[in-house]
Amino acid sequence: MTLLGIDLGTTAVKALLITENGETLASATVEYPLHTPRPLWSEQDPADWWRGTSEAIRQVLAQAGASGHDVRGIGLSGQMHGLTLLDRAGNVLRPAILWNDQRTAAQCDEIVHRAGGPMRTRELVANLPATSYTAPKLLWVREHEPDVYARVAHVLLPKDYIRYKLSGEFATEVGDATGTGLLDVRHRRWSDEMLALLDIPREWLPLCLESHEPTAQVSETAARETGLAAGTPIVGGSGDQPAAAVGLGSVREGIVNVTLGTSGVVFASVERYPPVRDTAVEVFCHAVPETWFFMGVMLSAGGSLRWHRDVIALGHPQLVTRQPSPADPYDLLLQSAAEVPIGAEGLIFLPYLTGERTPHRDPLARGAFVGLTLRHTQAHLARAVVEGISFGLRDSIELMRELGLHVNEVRAAGGGARSAIWRQMLADIFQADITLVNSTEGGAFGVALLAGVGIGLWRDTREACDAVIRVTSRTSPSDDPAVLRRYDEAYAHFRELYPALKPIFAQLER
Repeated sequence: MTLLGIDLGTTAVKALLITENGETLASATVEYPLHTPRPLWSEQDPADWWRGTSEAIRQVLAQAGASGHDVRGIGLSGQMHGLTLLDRAGNVLRPAILWNDQRTAAQCDEIVHRAGGPMRTRELVANLPATSYTAPKLLWVREHEPDVYARVAHVLLPKDYIRYKLSGEFATEVGDATGTGLLDVRHRRWSDEMLALLDIPREWLPLCLESHEPTAQVSETAARETGLAAGTPIVGGSGDQPAAAVGLGSVREGIVNVTLGTSGVVFASVERYPPVRDTAVEVFCHAVPETWFFMGVMLSAGGSLRWHRDVIALGHPQLVTRQPSPADPYDLLLQSAAEVPIGAEGLIFLPYLTGERTPHRDPLARGAFVGLTLRHTQAHLARAVVEGISFGLRDSIELMRELGLHVNEVRAAGGGARSAIWRQMLADIFQADITLVNSTEGGAFGVALLAGVGIGLWRDTREACDAVIRVTSRTSPSDDPAVLRRYDEAYAHFRELYPALKPIFAQLER
């Protein structure tokens, strides 16, 4: 018996086949294009998603030497927020507008105005709308493409378009639905009041269930295209972030996961819906029933380190002669950073190279080195960059602590998590244990587990995670109080810089 997880990313789709013991049998990834018809726009053709998904499924079955009848359940994950519009016949009306499209700032303001202000918006749907969200995209189409809007019959998120192509059914689940800005997150159902305020017909939205619940079955048509067996159940699945959290076992309060990719994400499960308050942290439905999560997003985490590698460090003699080739440049950077004292001898880096989302929702925020002197070397710059990224992630953790979260353990994922040096730095800065787990397949693995729950292999998602996910590495904070104190002092200086530079950032943009 096998379980299939499908993760529809922004650049590629991944199909993952696992056993009931959580062993990976095969994995296949198929890329597809992303289109930017205008500056700050980001779109994709849903037909490319389906072609890629069909091919990835066929590849993963072939790699595993399995037939479609071996697959007992399917879970779906994918990029969140994207707007996919269909007519009554199920035809796509326009290219999907993606999460990283920035055209809808005016529509975000309109939603808050229609809802009666920021606090009332939070009461209705938990979060203030961002340009990434689905609802402002729908309002943009209504304003700028009325001929398209007049033909809309179905509004789907990206992974739910794959569900439709696999089954002919229109359904979603609460985690991804939160990111539309149209879900009553507290009660885990569509917000009739917000829909009425925005004049969006309720019948356009799909059935919304919990992440582990069966929503559809593979159709005869999809079976012929993919090699799956007709009738195979498809569970709700989840958006990429909650799905990845399930894949890391972050399904209990107190376990936080930090993803160190190009962007940085801080994700924390909470088992009681938090009081409505003005905060930069977003509140979403988790893939576990009656559980929510806090999320903070840093736009340039690993992206800042890559920029430093490419623009400042690559080719520098101090870097390239440290070890014989072919050493990993990132390892060399982190080794050089580890030789510099905490605080980089008065040098601070702001990692806002592409603006920022948490805690400063500011597209005009910019990166900066502050405190440069003739004493500072490339190693100091590397130390400042890694500390700046880590301090920016701590911003989200501190906001979550202010909301009452107790951080017992931080599970790290992404490329940066491979560095023992960086993990120790995070442990000291967060003042929490940093752990790694045996699962490295991300959202595809998480929704494969959800499929197992949906077919009754496990009683619930926590039991599934306990059965297959284990901690493989633990890094604890330093037992030297002076180390933690020096990091706290450096972090306090870091916190002072954005408010001081914010007016200058705005002037530079003008």
